[in-house]
Amino acid sequence: MGPRAKQNVGPGELGILDETRDDVLLRLAAKGDEDAFTVLYRRHQAALYRFALRMTGNAWASEEIVQDVFMTLMREPRKYDAERAALAAYLYGIARNRVMKHLERLPREVALDEHNENGSRGGAGVINAVTPMHWAVRQERLEQVRAAVLELPPEFREAVVLCELEELSYEEASQRIGCPIGTIRSRLHRGRALLLAKLEMLRDVPLRDVPRRYSAAR
Repeated sequence: MGPRAKQNVGPGELGILDETRDDVLLRLAAKGDEDAFTVLYRRHQAALYRFALRMTGNAWASEEIVQDVFMTLMREPRKYDAERAALAAYLYGIARNRVMKHLERLPREVALDEHNENGSRGGAGVINAVTPMHWAVRQERLEQVRAAVLELPPEFREAVVLCELEELSYEEASQRIGCPIGTIRSRLHRGRALLLAKLEMLRDVPLRDVPRRYSAAR
C-alpha cells in the first residue's frame, strides 16, 4: 500500500480514494491530504450525524458533535489502531462520548429541527401520502415517536437507537457500546417497553402540546 499512497491526490482521483481503506485514508489525511480527509468525512459523517440527532434531538448540537469527532480524529490520528477496531467503531466511540457529555450538561430538551438525517436542512420533501390529512397524521405520529425516544433514559435510548433505528445486530451494538450482548438485550427490552408506554401517553396529545410538556420537565 505504501508505494501507491500519495500525499497530494488530485480531485480527479477521488474515485480511486473511494475504494481505499479507512486506515490508509487516515494516514494520508494526517499528512495533509485534503482529498483523503474529504472521502473519510463523506464516508462516515451521515451515520455519525444520524446517531447524534436521534440521541439528542438537536440538529445544531448534532452538527457540533460530528465536527468535534473529526477534529479529534485529525488532532490525534495515531490514537486510532486499525488492528483493534474499524474506524467506524472508533469514530462512534468518540461520538458516543460527546453525546453523553451533551446529555449530562443539558436538561431534557426537544429541538427537532427540520433536518434530514444526513445533516442537511430539508423541507417536506416528496410526499406520497394519499391525502394532506393522512400526511399530517403520519407526520404528527413521527414527531411523537421522536419525542418519546428522546424521553428515554440515555442507556435505553442508545439501545433503541442502535438496534431499532440503526438496525444493528445485538453483537454490533455490543461492540460499539463495549458491553455484553446480554446487557444490550436487557436495555433494548426495557427501552421498548418504556417507548410503548410513552407513545400510549402521547397518543392523544396534540403535537403542538408536546414541546411544552418537555419544556415543563426541565
